[in-house]
Amino acid sequence: MGLIVKNHILSLRTEKGIELIDITEKVEELVKSSGVKEGMCIVSAPHATASIVLNENETGLIEDLKELIEELFPRNGKYRHNLIDDNASAHLASSFLGSSKVIPISGGKLLRGTWQNILFLELDGPRSRREAVITIMGVNDDRENE
Repeated sequence: MGLIVKNHILSLRTEKGIELIDITEKVEELVKSSGVKEGMCIVSAPHATASIVLNENETGLIEDLKELIEELFPRNGKYRHNLIDDNASAHLASSFLGSSKVIPISGGKLLRGTWQNILFLELDGPRSRREAVITIMGVNDDRENE
């Protein structure tokens, strides 16, 4: 039983300043095709102004989340970083929300809650090219630990 490690890059395009894109189905397809039965999936946004969020993809909740981010990290705040680039609020929000999530894999499937979707969170859009890095690690043998 050998360790399997697979890396994938999902290319994304964003159209709004703050936007959430549900990448759950794509990540699930990658896990299924990887052959990993027991292990973990790391979903990462390799950007300083984007995050990965695990939450329900429900319109009202998405709007609430966007409003909360704007309230906590206002774009027109007095940030030192804005002297060189006008996106300090996006950097700060990303720092608090985190750029990656680890999701367990068991029986060849992601172990996530019923309402837990994998969402790419754009904080400094629109952007013509964004990426989500999906790293799948584990074994293809689902026997109980010996």
